Amino acid sequence: MSLSNTEKLLGIMAQLRSPDGGCAWDIEQDFYSLIPYTIEEAYEVADAIERGDLDDLRLELGDLLLQVVFHSRIAEERGLFDFEQVAGSIAEKLVRRHPHVFGDAVYQSDEERKQAWEQAKLEERQSKRSAELPDSVLDGVPGNLPALVQCEKIQNRAASHGFDWPEVLPVFDKVTEELEEVRDAWESGDQAHIQEEIGDLLLVAVNLARHLKVNPEIALRESTKKFSARFQYIEKHVQESGRDLRDCKLAELDALWNQAKQALKKK
Repeated sequence: MSLSNTEKLLGIMAQLRSPDGGCAWDIEQDFYSLIPYTIEEAYEVADAIERGDLDDLRLELGDLLLQVVFHSRIAEERGLFDFEQVAGSIAEKLVRRHPHVFGDAVYQSDEERKQAWEQAKLEERQSKRSAELPDSVLDGVPGNLPALVQCEKIQNRAASHGFDWPEVLPVFDKVTEELEEVRDAWESGDQAHIQEEIGDLLLVAVNLARHLKVNPEIALRESTKKFSARFQYIEKHVQESGRDLRDCKLAELDALWNQAKQALKKK
């Protein structure tokens, strides 16, 4: 009987990690050394999705799966857990968090379903915590997430427990207030205070995104891509004139920027 692709992959990883004829690089890796590769592969999956390249998505998902298999193999060698237990854990969690699918629960709205999801996560976190440690609804948000993602998750947690504006208009006012505080800090010349107020402005901007049902990470990535496309349009036109960007006056570059906005919008 031929091995399934999953069994084949697990066997290949075991061979790569084997002290008897394995790969020296794979053998010397541990949980910590694999962190940057795991993060990078997750971002490459996101990139393939955003580019709409489904063939590349299949390959990138494979690379991400490799990281799961790699970590699981290291854990198995240490007698901690194996890939089968990893798969079993997530299967159990999915069933537990979807009682409306695998049980008798009925939710009347998407908001009610979301609250039940957050409550289930809270109960899971509480069951894992040591009795002597203080409990917080913010527990479990990874400290090494990108700042924008972490900010949104923490605000969602706080909001799910009632700490939130009931409507969006006060959030607009708060953005204006924080922007004025950035200006005051800038006028003071205190760089540490400027940084603090910029942070507060970004935080309330994330809050505004939440209220408007916009994912701030995706929104910023899209705006960054839009900025890059417009800037490259300017570069191309300046290069075609035989000049360098530094040779151009700001007014000319600004005019090209507006031209880029129109040209790329048509595309």
